Amino acid sequence: MGENKQRMLAGDWYIADDDELAEDNRRRFELCAAYNDVTATDAERRGALEQLLGSVGEGVAIRPPFQCDYGSYISIGARTFVNFNAVFLDVAPITIGADCQFGPHVQLLTPGHELDTERRRAGWENGTPITIGDNVWLGGGVIVCPGVTIGENTVVGAGSVVTKDLPAGVLAVGNPARIVREL
Repeated sequence: MGENKQRMLAGDWYIADDDELAEDNRRRFELCAAYNDVTATDAERRGALEQLLGSVGEGVAIRPPFQCDYGSYISIGARTFVNFNAVFLDVAPITIGADCQFGPHVQLLTPGHELDTERRRAGWENGTPITIGDNVWLGGGVIVCPGVTIGENTVVGAGSVVTKDLPAGVLAVGNPARIVREL
């Protein structure tokens, strides 16, 4: 594993335009294409998903189309359902618990970009892991930002942008998401 990829996985600043990362991305492109193929059988789609993701639990259902950065840094627990048009950018690990429900157009975004204009122009970025507990429900269009942890049994309302950790067992809504009550 090259130094740049090691920096990426450690959450340090790295350059996204790198030969090794480009090869990983090519692999992801082919597997996402196979997964999203409208003519694929359920067995073919499951095979592509198992090759694409770091780990995928029994009974996981992801409705295509589905996109990710690498796939290999995503773990999804058993019986989790992800609706259409999910985007999981996994330059850092994304860990999703069991029995979760994600509405359409959910985005899990681990990358961060440099605020300094010269470094950003040069392609520097980093990533911070996202962790979603068991039995979490993310409504349609929810965006989860880098470094966020959402506790088990939490519900996030449609269209919310989660910028900070949410504890277990709450309902959160809005942009930025805020807790409105315990469940």
